[in-house]
Amino acid sequence: MLNVISSLDALVYCSVIRLQQRHSLTACFRLISRSGDGQLYILLAALIYWNAPLNYQQFTASLLLAFLIELPCFLILKATIKRERPFVQILQATKIIEPGDKFSMPSGHTAAAFLVATVMALYYGEFAGIAFFWATLVGASRVLLGVHYPGDIMAGALLGTASGAIAAGLLL
Repeated sequence: MLNVISSLDALVYCSVIRLQQRHSLTACFRLISRSGDGQLYILLAALIYWNAPLNYQQFTASLLLAFLIELPCFLILKATIKRERPFVQILQATKIIEPGDKFSMPSGHTAAAFLVATVMALYYGEFAGIAFFWATLVGASRVLLGVHYPGDIMAGALLGTASGAIAAGLLL
């Protein structure tokens, strides 16, 4: 069963990376991917502080707790699964960016983006659609840039969503 899932993952990956030939799309996805590097989260917290101070402390505490839950889980999963990145396993794969570490499962950028989107949705529901759309784009960008399989993105989305929901659930 795992071989079938892995083969399907590689097939979808190979279909998506064909889009790398469209340089304007690749440049856009580089920017989207960089938005998941972490600096945006500090800017987001500052914007919320200035525009919606009523829930700010609880929102910020939930974000911090969520990252305290997510990060050790992420590191344990990476070290346990040890899935090689697609550009290592697939001959025609090309990486557009340099990944931060050796293994691909789960996607850390995607986990963080979905964590933030989940906490954002729970505290500021009116922004849920935008937040999850952005998180989905961050995940898609990681595949298009050649550093993750779609399954890595799904695992990261699940990890981030669960971490955000658990943290907010504890503090709401």
